[in-house]
Amino acid sequence: MNFQLSSEQILMRDATRRMTERDIRPILEANDPDQPLPRAAMLQIYALLANHGLMAPRVPADDGGGGLAMLDYGIMFEQLPPHIAISLMGHEVTIMRLHSESTPEQRERFLPDLLAGRKFCGTGTTEPDVGSNPREIKARVRREGEELVIDGRKSWITNASIADIANVTCQEIEASGRGALRRIVVEREHSPFEAREIPVLGLNQGHLGEWVFEECRVPASNALGEAGDAARLLTLTWNVNRPLVGLAAVGLAQRAFEAAVDYAGVRHQFGKPIAGHQLVQKNLADIESAIVSSRLLCYMALDTVDRGERANGVSAMAKRHATTACEQAVSLAMHCHGAMGIGRETGLERLWRDVRMLAVPDATNEILTLIQGREITGQAAFR
Repeated sequence: MNFQLSSEQILMRDATRRMTERDIRPILEANDPDQPLPRAAMLQIYALLANHGLMAPRVPADDGGGGLAMLDYGIMFEQLPPHIAISLMGHEVTIMRLHSESTPEQRERFLPDLLAGRKFCGTGTTEPDVGSNPREIKARVRREGEELVIDGRKSWITNASIADIANVTCQEIEASGRGALRRIVVEREHSPFEAREIPVLGLNQGHLGEWVFEECRVPASNALGEAGDAARLLTLTWNVNRPLVGLAAVGLAQRAFEAAVDYAGVRHQFGKPIAGHQLVQKNLADIESAIVSSRLLCYMALDTVDRGERANGVSAMAKRHATTACEQAVSLAMHCHGAMGIGRETGLERLWRDVRMLAVPDATNEILTLIQGREITGQAAFR
């Protein structure tokens, strides 16, 4: 067992960090931090991500993807600004789902522009009154001749307002009267649907929103996989997404920690830097402990996936611990700054708003607790 990054992993991490600081952050800073980024800015950023090999890490290299180990991807993912990281995750996991469930003809139609970052995509599973249990999905799809007709609403979708391609989970009612989950690809250019942005607490340069489908007609050839396969694939992708979200939280806490250490060294009270006071040192020690434990747990979850082992429990544990611990870490960094911590000048209040957002996607902490509990006991508490 070796807890040190390999030389290749260090190169990946440092190259992604340099790209973020040199190329991505100036684009973010040139735009309103409280408004979704313009499409043109997102296209610039996605071109950078594609050139860096981050657009489709779960797709084999022979099929145009990165073919990366998930641990390696996670190491790079942490270096990205959080709203870009979450946007990328929504895009790349949709690519992975399309690749996994599609025919060669469908891949040829849908994937090239997505892999190159010329178009955006997202997945619609959650609905206004359906969250943690996708089996309760109410959006319906029915077949009429050579077309599929979709009716329903999807909410809390990453990339909702900029997506060119929507991967939509619907219920298809079978002849027996039973419903089966089905994924349908909707190309917005050919099958228009309404997209609305949702004002939220943080990650404000992102594009979180909802989709509304009213008699939305798509070619029957846009159906993916077999009816009933969608739930299984959701679980497999969540097992990677959850530690990735945790690492986005780690990245925010790391920035807050560095700011707190710097401030504690220059702020003087009672005749010395506040870094020399015991309770400030305790706060800094607690922040560092939260970051290190969260990072290692997320790495462990991704490594479990890479080794082909069951990752349901450790993936849930990683996200729940990291988002909780890192939210507390950012709050402690604000305390280290005193009044400056709640001012906009330091940017810490934005880091806190951003990290608070991360407890929600890919299952709430309450559901993650029950998933971990099920793995421990073999007993399901919620089904």
